[in-house]
Amino acid sequence: MVYTCRYMSPLGGIFLAADDIGLTGLWFDGEKYFAENLPTEHIERETPILTATKRWLDVYFTGKEPDVLPPLHPIGSAFRQEVWQILLQIPYGKTTTYGEIARQIAKKRRLIRMSAQAVGGAVGHNEISILIPCHRVVGTNGSLTGYAGGMEKKVRLLQLEHADMHRLFVPTTGTAF
Repeated sequence: MVYTCRYMSPLGGIFLAADDIGLTGLWFDGEKYFAENLPTEHIERETPILTATKRWLDVYFTGKEPDVLPPLHPIGSAFRQEVWQILLQIPYGKTTTYGEIARQIAKKRRLIRMSAQAVGGAVGHNEISILIPCHRVVGTNGSLTGYAGGMEKKVRLLQLEHADMHRLFVPTTGTAF
């Protein structure tokens, strides 16, 4: 069974979902793929996993790095899982690029190359935003592209983490919106 609850963050409402294994979804209200894979049968009830997630978010939104992630249960293909595991390794307040993630996967799989666009698709379909920090992924040129929650939220999350923003920018056209 999947359980849901709401959390009010400084960046707006957040909808949380979890099963008995871990957190399965964290979406900002109105984001691009909002609750796309949420089962139609779910119960609005706070569980220990959802309570732990709210505590984690309380610490995070004070501008501090939370120490322990609540249990996570991201649901997706093997490739998406591989990308999301790499996202979990991006340090708080740091960024990486889609191309760098593609290089890591290519190296691990002993491939000549991996598509950064394929990585971007997996990053964009991360259903546990913030905790699986897809907001820390940027374009090779510093472009803040591809955040399903919206560019304003991506910028504010990076600022909250005191990320070095001097070379980052929001493009005027392209995949940012």
